[in-house]
Amino acid sequence: MSEKWFTVGKVVNTHGLRGELKVLSQTDFADIRFAPGSKLLMLNEESGASLEVKVISSRAHKNVYIVKLEGFHDINLVEKYKGWVLKVSESDLIELDDGEYYYHEIIGCRVVTEEGEELGVISEILSPGANDVWVVDRPKGAGKPILIPVIDDVLINVDKQEKVVTVRLMEGLV
Repeated sequence: MSEKWFTVGKVVNTHGLRGELKVLSQTDFADIRFAPGSKLLMLNEESGASLEVKVISSRAHKNVYIVKLEGFHDINLVEKYKGWVLKVSESDLIELDDGEYYYHEIIGCRVVTEEGEELGVISEILSPGANDVWVVDRPKGAGKPILIPVIDDVLINVDKQEKVVTVRLMEGLV
């Protein structure tokens, strides 16, 4: 498995008796990732065991997706997959428009102000509503994490190759 794989969901429980799984989506493209015919890798991160699976059907249900996989027609067959993650290969990633980024491209980026002041490193992405918020962990002893709203007024430049994000701090952000 030399190819890179990216997590798109986590199996949190079973649903019903017919082998459906409750999947907590960890992707902005759930409608594509869990569409009928999609091929995913189901991985147990503790043991390293993996299994290629094909989606037969899925539907949104409250805050999860109910996913039916090919070959799994009984709750007893899927019970053991609770806690496993669903991954997609790098070759199956969708081409994004300018100004759109995958989580793995943003997490780990250094954040600097337009004046060159180093603020910290992006550790997490929150999606509370109208726009995403990037959580910037400060260097040790520099204070609480900074929450950077992903809006045009704040975001000046994202250099994915150098892993550097340049921001314009609005009053009250720090």
